[in-house]
Amino acid sequence: MPVKPGRNALASSRLSGRNEVTSSSLDAQEQPFSRPPGPPGGPQLSNVWIYDGKAYDLSDWITKHPGGEFFIGRTKNRDITSIVGSYHKKPEQVERMLKRYALDRDAIPEDIHPKCNAPDFLFKEGFDGWRDTPKYKFDDKNDLLHKVKARLAEPALAARIKRMDTIFNIVVAVLAVAYFAVQGIRLFERSWMPLPVFVIAMVLLRSALAGFGHYAIHRKQKGVNKYFTNAFDFNYVALAFVTADGHALLHHPHTQSEVDIKKNVFTMMMELPRLYRMPVHTVHKFGHLLTGMTIRLIDVCRLTRQVGIKDMYGTWGGALPHFIGSFGVRFLLVGEFIVFTLMGDFWAWALQFVISLWISTFLVVASHDFELDVDELPATDTNDWAVNQLLQAYDLKVVGNRYVDCFLAAGLSSHRAHHVLPYQRSGYANIASEDVLREESAAFGVEWLPAKSFFTDRFPKQVRTYLLAPSRRAEEQKLGFVREHFSPTALKTCAVYTVQGFTGIGTV
Repeated sequence: MPVKPGRNALASSRLSGRNEVTSSSLDAQEQPFSRPPGPPGGPQLSNVWIYDGKAYDLSDWITKHPGGEFFIGRTKNRDITSIVGSYHKKPEQVERMLKRYALDRDAIPEDIHPKCNAPDFLFKEGFDGWRDTPKYKFDDKNDLLHKVKARLAEPALAARIKRMDTIFNIVVAVLAVAYFAVQGIRLFERSWMPLPVFVIAMVLLRSALAGFGHYAIHRKQKGVNKYFTNAFDFNYVALAFVTADGHALLHHPHTQSEVDIKKNVFTMMMELPRLYRMPVHTVHKFGHLLTGMTIRLIDVCRLTRQVGIKDMYGTWGGALPHFIGSFGVRFLLVGEFIVFTLMGDFWAWALQFVISLWISTFLVVASHDFELDVDELPATDTNDWAVNQLLQAYDLKVVGNRYVDCFLAAGLSSHRAHHVLPYQRSGYANIASEDVLREESAAFGVEWLPAKSFFTDRFPKQVRTYLLAPSRRAEEQKLGFVREHFSPTALKTCAVYTVQGFTGIGTV
């Protein structure tokens, strides 16, 4: 196998690489581009899924999918090639199953929903799912992903990974007990839980439980895991019910592409003038907590009813655990705020809310170069999906111990392994797989960079980018400091952004 160039060499030719990755779709892009009318903001009416350039109707597979109904229902009218290739240990078995549902024709632009069946605000203006979804091939048995999977299937290593999943789950159970214990002690025996201890404990526990929710999103959406997925909400940043789609099905298979909504939703605060950014965004997210995300959930319920439960989940039995779990966590988070306020300890709650929100917000985007301009991004001049994932992700460290940092960094201490193997069930499984991934990646000329420190490396860069930089409007129109902050347009932007938080629009 030829050795591919290292990261530095790859970086110099990033732009040409992007063309190479998407070249297989150029002929299709030149076809006349028209779409049939459909419900505004809703999915296309045709029951079509695209795999490797071919059209399939997977409607009857929704309730049969071993990974749960959610993943099939949400990918209708999308290209699922990268999802199948990356989320399955043996995608060739999936290919054989797909043949039973083939429509015996090539995919056409009308098969792909222009906004991936997701809200328009999640994408940049002009985005189109047909044109902008990257095309990768997963049939090369000698690519990095196949090499890694083959070694991880060895009985001894497979058994170790399974043990690590169990240990991870035990740690999560202990953290969940601690989460409720810390709040109970603060409320009823305040002298045993001083304010600084309470705030630090809650910030750490929220990040840790959100890290578990992160992996629950990647697990099979079946049984009790449909409830556990909503632990992703505990750090106040996201709404797991919809993030399970945007994170698992758009971000992971298509990292740093135009389909990757993660790089868009966390930069919406850049519309705000820099001095107002922290307070306005904080109130915006408080609005999300108080009413916004509940409104968003109700809207999802409405959309599910409009589209039809069969097309989204197959049956109500498949849907209800997701709905119940998501509403339950939202009510829990709001209930905590109400209880602390009624018990006269509002400021303790508010302090942990603000610190948890901001540290978690930066943690979520610390493991990718979302703050870089497109021409500064790492190279993607490879058709090897796994190599591309390695080049686009960082491992993070907080205290330097990977097992502790797995939780302190919201599950991202072995982030590169997580991106190459998104189907693995825990951060500890990723740690157990990391040596294999590092050894195999060396054969592909990929430099294995050390983990980046969140506090000394990533956090300072993010503060400069997200908090200290002028607003987008100020940069585009070259406005001075005064006009950036006191023009009618700037003040209106702040007011609208604040209201959007309470109505469920914005950063998730």
